[in-house]
Amino acid sequence: MNKVRGSAAEAVADIPDGASLAVGGFGLSGVPAALIDALYARGTTGLRVVSNNCGVDGRGLGVLLAAGRIARVTGSYVGENKEFARQYLSGELEVELTPQGTLAERLRAGGAGIPAFYTPAGVGTQVARGGLPWRYAPDGTVAVPSPPKETREFGGRPYLLEHGITTDFALVRAWRGDRHGNLVFRRAAANFNPLAAMAAGVTIAEVEELVEPGELAPEDVHLPGIYVQRVVTLSAAQAADKPVERLTLTASSARGTVRS
Repeated sequence: MNKVRGSAAEAVADIPDGASLAVGGFGLSGVPAALIDALYARGTTGLRVVSNNCGVDGRGLGVLLAAGRIARVTGSYVGENKEFARQYLSGELEVELTPQGTLAERLRAGGAGIPAFYTPAGVGTQVARGGLPWRYAPDGTVAVPSPPKETREFGGRPYLLEHGITTDFALVRAWRGDRHGNLVFRRAAANFNPLAAMAAGVTIAEVEELVEPGELAPEDVHLPGIYVQRVVTLSAAQAADKPVERLTLTASSARGTVRS
């Protein structure tokens, strides 16, 4: 039952080239940076990543992306990552963009053992018709288009069929966790972390604070340990490293208040 590993490097050591990987985080909030850095140091490549976004230049998944280690991304947001856009438009990276709520539900469905579900999101758009560029050719033409989606009516309203997502591994970050893998997420860091953890065959969690079994009240646990196979404890410096994707200063900042 003790799922704690001695280091991030040990925890990701068996992730092979070409693995599918669900990664928690939204922008730079709740991103498992230590595990991503360990995967980068290991040299793993050809990764097929499922994440809301792909980090930013030099941070989060952006580290793997800049090194050419990611082959495919399923996500909903390009964000501030210029290298992501460059690789996509040049045909170096395959990208499946999907509505954010649909992405969340696809991960949840995969974790719950639901193979597919119907949703109204995307009805009447190119998401339904197909033809969205998953991969560009070097000359700018579409090399791999998205397929059309099955449509069905319920109560006189059309819905699209979306497939649940499962992955080989997941990397997530939690505020607190115990040796059994029970996790608590803090505020916005909850984002995609529980969903990513549910969808994977092997989930690896980095935690800011490790506690003993029984210290977490059952009602406080956001993700039960059955979904988590490995736990890594962050150092104080790693736990405190929480960058802001875009910092916006207001007049009040002159009086000591910063809003982001």
